[in-house]
Amino acid sequence: MPSVRAADLDAVTLDGFRTLVELEAPVERLRAALAEHGIEAGHDEVESAFAVEAEYYMAHQVEARDEEALARLQLECSAIFLRALPAELEPAEFAPAFVQALLFRPVDGVAESLRVLRGAGLALACVSDWDVGVGRQLERAGLDPFLDVVVSSAEVGAKKPDPRVFRVALERLGIAPGRALHIGDGEGDRAGALAAGLAFEPAPVATLPQRLGL
Repeated sequence: MPSVRAADLDAVTLDGFRTLVELEAPVERLRAALAEHGIEAGHDEVESAFAVEAEYYMAHQVEARDEEALARLQLECSAIFLRALPAELEPAEFAPAFVQALLFRPVDGVAESLRVLRGAGLALACVSDWDVGVGRQLERAGLDPFLDVVVSSAEVGAKKPDPRVFRVALERLGIAPGRALHIGDGEGDRAGALAAGLAFEPAPVATLPQRLGL
């Protein structure tokens, strides 16, 4: 059992990707989008090309700190995906369809657990290594009503384990670090939270209320 209980907390911050939401397998949606542009591509080819794009995105997501930079990154990711296939299609033409094919859904048990945490009077914030569009993705996934604050690494200009992303979230919540707990799925979450003065618990979110004694 964790050393911290719900009664010791005013807030819980939560990682985004793989903690709050997960990516629905995009390959068939990408294949359909390509077909609409007259390009037939097999499952394995699309899967491989998407893996190349995903690696590039993860390395550059922190650069997308405003809408202009996000649009630029999305164009670059579209170009990398098409080049990896390869497919003779203009990246700017395909970029909107590429972005729309990426859908995120709540990890199992997340929505109910967030409801319980809010019902216990805890403020909730997402603190995620993501581009500036993370809020829209959480809204599409139906989690926005549970969250008081959303902070991305791109917005702050620092990725975990840099403690600044956690500090920004707590400043916006108006809560002291010693009254907050972070839950996430990686070492960056643990190290960054502890460096910022928060307690830490590993994912999954689904079991957090029980671990906190709720």
